[in-house]
Amino acid sequence: MARREALRRAALVLGGVVSAPLAAGVLAGCEARGVPDGSWHPRALTPDQAELVATIADQILPPTDTPGARAVGVHRFIDALLAESYSAAERERFVAGLVDLGRTFQAGTPDQQRALLERLDREAAPFFRGLKELTLVGYYTSEIGATRELHHAPVPGRYDGCVPLAQVGRTWAV
Repeated sequence: MARREALRRAALVLGGVVSAPLAAGVLAGCEARGVPDGSWHPRALTPDQAELVATIADQILPPTDTPGARAVGVHRFIDALLAESYSAAERERFVAGLVDLGRTFQAGTPDQQRALLERLDREAAPFFRGLKELTLVGYYTSEIGATRELHHAPVPGRYDGCVPLAQVGRTWAV
C-alpha cells in the first residue's frame, strides 16, 4: 500500500472517530423545547413569598417619575440570587426572616407597613437590612435603574490622546 493511500484511509478512520461524538452532541442539542411563554415562576420562593418581596421592595423604592422596584423586577432578581448564589442554609434563613416579617407586614395598612419598614430601618434589623441591600442592588443594576435613575455614561470620560502632563497634573493611582 502506498503512503498516500495509507494517509487517506487513516484520515477517514480518524474523521469518523472524531465526527461521531461531535454529531451525536450536535444532534442532542437539537432537542425540541417549548417556546418560553414569557411567564415567570419563582425558583427559591413560593409565589406568595415572591409577591411579598415585590410589595416590600416597592415600599423601599416606590414608583416616582421612574419605575419602582416591582416594575424593574427586583423580586425576580432576589429570587434568582437566592436560587443560584445562596447556600441552602442561607436560603432557609432568608425565607424564615421573610415569613417572620410577612406576618406583621401583611396585617397592616399601607401606612402601617411603611411605618414598620421605617422602624426596622432605624433599628438596623438584620433581615430587613439584607433585604433592603438586595433591593437596592437589584434596582440599580437593572437596565432601568442604571440608565434612568443613575447617570449613565456608556464610555466613561473622554479620551484625549495627546494632552501635556502639565495640563492634567499627576497621574491617578488605581
